[in-house]
Amino acid sequence: MSAQQDPIRVMVVDDHPMWRDAVARDLTESGFDVVATAGDGEQAVRRARAAAPDVLVLDLNLPAKPGVQVCKELLAANPALRVLVLSASGEHADVLEAVKSGATGYLLKSASTEELLDAVRRTAVGDPVFTPGLAGLVLGEYRRLAAEPAPASAAGADEPKAPRLTERETEVLRLVAKGLSYKQIAERLVISHRTVQNHVQNTLGKLQLHNRVELVRYAIERGLDGD
Repeated sequence: MSAQQDPIRVMVVDDHPMWRDAVARDLTESGFDVVATAGDGEQAVRRARAAAPDVLVLDLNLPAKPGVQVCKELLAANPALRVLVLSASGEHADVLEAVKSGATGYLLKSASTEELLDAVRRTAVGDPVFTPGLAGLVLGEYRRLAAEPAPASAAGADEPKAPRLTERETEVLRLVAKGLSYKQIAERLVISHRTVQNHVQNTLGKLQLHNRVELVRYAIERGLDGD
């Protein structure tokens, strides 16, 4: 990270004050800019809108408004926000609900401090970060959703003209669908991490999608996750 680069702006939302303070302290000591904290869902929405963090570290189990609702509301207002769920629950239903509400990643509270710091860094650049064992679950769920019949309104209608992706954009999209991180894609294609990010951003714009989760689903629906 260059010295000139602005620190990543992070907000921590958790209803346990000691845990919230500890996470905020670890982040601050590691060079992140903790711009706000909140202890309930209503407060989280209000403060996040004012503080404009890059990454929201969010517990799901919140008073006043559940974490998934906080996630949906804030992403509707600012699709560029990245959300890393930090939860005590590894229940599959909780994980899938969080991802469907727009969370970029999902980490269990049993993670080490180093794992959390790495997860926040990766979340900030749009990499999906999941506690080991959960990434396969999420990809499997998107495969299941993609296999469901299209809604009746779309059935029989001609597909709207598909946006034209370049050969390299399609190649990157294929690797995204296979669950590779931006770093792995950069190494595989021998290009920079920044170039991978640019290709993904261009593809999101062309396809009118909002985040990497939607991009993965789009790619799986078109069979791009196969070999």
